[in-house]
Amino acid sequence: MSATDAMPQPKSETPDLLAALTDKEMLRFITCGSVDDGKSTLIGRLLLEAGALHDDQLDALRRDTNKHGTTDDEFDTALLLDGLEDERQQGITIDVAYRYFTTAKRKFIIADTPGHEQFTRNMATGASTADLALILVDASKGILTQTKRHAFIVSLLGIRHVVLAVNKMDLVDFDRSVFESICEDFKEFASSLDVPDIRFVPLSALKGDNVVQPSANTLWYEDGSLLHLLENIYIGSDSNTRDLRFPVQWVNRPDATFRGFSGSIASGRIRVGDEVVVLPSQKTSRIKRIVTHNGDLKEAEAPLSVTITLEDEIDVARGDMIVRPGNRPQVRREIEALLVWMSEQPLATGKSYFMKHTTRKTSAEVHEVRYQIDVNTLHRSASLSLRLNEIGRCQLTLHDPIMVDDYRHNRQTGAFILVDRITNETVAAGLFFDTEGESSPAEHWDDKPQGIHLQRAISHVPETQRAVRYNQQPITILLTGLSGSGKSTIALELERLLFSSGKTCVVLDGQNMRFGISRDLGFSAEERSENLRRAAEIAKILNDSGLICIAAFVAPHQDVRTRAKQLIGPDRLVHIHLDAPVEICRQRDSSGRYVSADRGEISNFPGVTSTYDLPQDATLVLRTDKLSSEQCVNEILELLANNGKLSMS
Repeated sequence: MSATDAMPQPKSETPDLLAALTDKEMLRFITCGSVDDGKSTLIGRLLLEAGALHDDQLDALRRDTNKHGTTDDEFDTALLLDGLEDERQQGITIDVAYRYFTTAKRKFIIADTPGHEQFTRNMATGASTADLALILVDASKGILTQTKRHAFIVSLLGIRHVVLAVNKMDLVDFDRSVFESICEDFKEFASSLDVPDIRFVPLSALKGDNVVQPSANTLWYEDGSLLHLLENIYIGSDSNTRDLRFPVQWVNRPDATFRGFSGSIASGRIRVGDEVVVLPSQKTSRIKRIVTHNGDLKEAEAPLSVTITLEDEIDVARGDMIVRPGNRPQVRREIEALLVWMSEQPLATGKSYFMKHTTRKTSAEVHEVRYQIDVNTLHRSASLSLRLNEIGRCQLTLHDPIMVDDYRHNRQTGAFILVDRITNETVAAGLFFDTEGESSPAEHWDDKPQGIHLQRAISHVPETQRAVRYNQQPITILLTGLSGSGKSTIALELERLLFSSGKTCVVLDGQNMRFGISRDLGFSAEERSENLRRAAEIAKILNDSGLICIAAFVAPHQDVRTRAKQLIGPDRLVHIHLDAPVEICRQRDSSGRYVSADRGEISNFPGVTSTYDLPQDATLVLRTDKLSSEQCVNEILELLANNGKLSMS
């Protein structure tokens, strides 16, 4: 029996059937991973075995298999997705291919995205609306650089569900140990990403093992087939039903008796009688009617397109946003955002671009590239521009205000695009992060003093006389590493030995700072940066006074550590990085911080829900999982003595 014999015929598509299809939950997912991991083959196999192909599609697939096929099988299922001629000739995916199918439980939209590094922008496009990411890994190759790159972008774009499909298990004889080893490698890498739900499935897309039906070759695997996972994974809590965001797309006035505001509800629910406020004008009113093509509704929710009318005649225009008075987005003209650069022409700071955000369009300039993210290693580095497929955090200035939410809370109002004003090319996709914390005391490295008549007081005690008095050279010993790597333990032991030898030193501990001078700071990337900035200012004062400062901080970001070094002085700062695997740090943790981070109670926790940039320029790296604290202290003292920074006489 052919696939079409099992499909409903046109005559059976009754209103009841259409209603049933409409009521089914929709799952949007992307396939990604390294080149030749079998993404297109897998999706083609899924469509074939799920009965989602018609007879004419099967006939076309047979013809294409004879012409372009690379398998000895009856069908080369990859050809269902690789639609471009270049793709078929090269055997790779270049464009994003979308396919639609339905099962008894769900409707699906699949985006087959490119694996090549040069098509990262296409992958980001496919991921922007996805609920789930299906990341493929070749069982014979394991986790590759491109696998990590795509996992990072998936995390960056706020996809909460990931299925790691270990494909080509037939090449390793369906060896359970190979599958489990790959899963452990991915778990270790993903521990620094913000992906709360990760599943694993072994399969062979070419042979069909565990694609639609469980395979007899993997009796040791009990979590069902890939299709079973896709049909049952819970996404109900992913949608934002709390924050009403209604961007006005069109002012609908067919005649003098009706004035409504049309658009799609980006998030949340709206009801007749609700009090609302229009941004950016701040005018308030109540919902009078919710009008649709099929009649008025008492309430509506995202993503329904509706026309609403208000009880009061207030000015509302395209690009305005209707929200609830007690739940508003930020209204900003200056913002920070991550940009995924999508143009052959590099980013030009100071150049005017069009910004399109929801239904609003304004002019925007990129004032500064704060840093660029290496998507292969997750490290941050200084950069003056961004090129094709590069990702960086940038400061932007807008001509008109926009109404924006943190992307992690609301993907619809937390994203935008930049468009070249001359060529009309989309040059970048942008994501807003940490916008709620931008009004708190965050980063102030470049702030100017608040006063125009300030003068520095110059000490009358020369630095040379302080060195003679204290019998020491003023230095700052910066200890960095993950929580649990041993920073405080080593700092305090180092302080004790230095004090016993007659040296004058002070310990600045990152946690102790939060009981006093940094008690107003949280744990976002910006607030961690500010905590270290304050410590660096104190360390500089201590060094200027002739004292030794021992500073123990997590300091997860390379650019922040570089700023601290510049502030204190490169000749005074000695950077000691304490390197310990996150598993060891977890075992040492008696405070419960790692457990709380796993539960989502602590956000932006390095090593769990945020990245840690391993330093490339540390003066000394100590493996604290292999060395005792006493050995670490002795190595630090030996380094300082050999460098002429410290004499223990």
